[in-house]
Amino acid sequence: MHNITARKNFAVAIAKEAGSLALEYFATRDTLVIDQKGAQDWVSEADRNVETFIRQKIVNSFPDDGIYGEEHAEKAGSSGFDWVIDPIDGTTNFVNGIPAWTIVLAGVSDNQTQIGVIFEPNVGETYVAVRGEGATLNGHAMQVASSVELASGTVSIGYSNRVEASKVIPVITALIERGALYHRNASGALSLAYVAAGRLLGYIEEHMNAWDCLAGQLMIAEAGGEIEDQDADRMIRDGGRVIAGTPAVFETLKMICDDAWNE
Repeated sequence: MHNITARKNFAVAIAKEAGSLALEYFATRDTLVIDQKGAQDWVSEADRNVETFIRQKIVNSFPDDGIYGEEHAEKAGSSGFDWVIDPIDGTTNFVNGIPAWTIVLAGVSDNQTQIGVIFEPNVGETYVAVRGEGATLNGHAMQVASSVELASGTVSIGYSNRVEASKVIPVITALIERGALYHRNASGALSLAYVAAGRLLGYIEEHMNAWDCLAGQLMIAEAGGEIEDQDADRMIRDGGRVIAGTPAVFETLKMICDDAWNE
């Protein structure tokens, strides 16, 4: 058995340390080396160095665990427990001086996400979830918004250069026709955390990578929301679509996405 409690406490501590390091880079971002991986897809030396920092901490504490991160090659493990890291989710915000970016860690075993930690250092918010134990924000239990209809709330929408940009238009249209507001803050992980915290009704994106979504999806499920059932190991390999929301809106969001994405 994996010591989930020890790994959760470790993940929270390391996310906060990594957040402090990232804040130092954020304060001097004008000096950073920034590269473009694709259309509207940026990576900075801060992303790479923060991931290296987290990886080393994992190796020191759990040397047999596997590691999958956005910026560096995977490290195979033998323990059956894998870490999935996004060192800075919201790099576009980061490099443009917008304080909406996060440190993201997820812990996976038995094809399921067991631990999710999202730390937003600019406002000092720490979102944590453990499978079967609920989800918290700064130590207080989180609950998705209850009994709020689409016409009274906001849904966050993500998209990337991995999919056809045109497919996001019918999703926005369908939400507006139902009276909903839509939101995009360029950090999918943070938006998923907002759903778990009751700030947004849902989050939808045609394709996300595992490091962007596994932690937040677990938080939503543990906070009483609904997510599509997915194999975490397959998400690590291939990524996939993400539809998550409150029980009141989830089926409607799924219908909207199925129609727009022809699934």
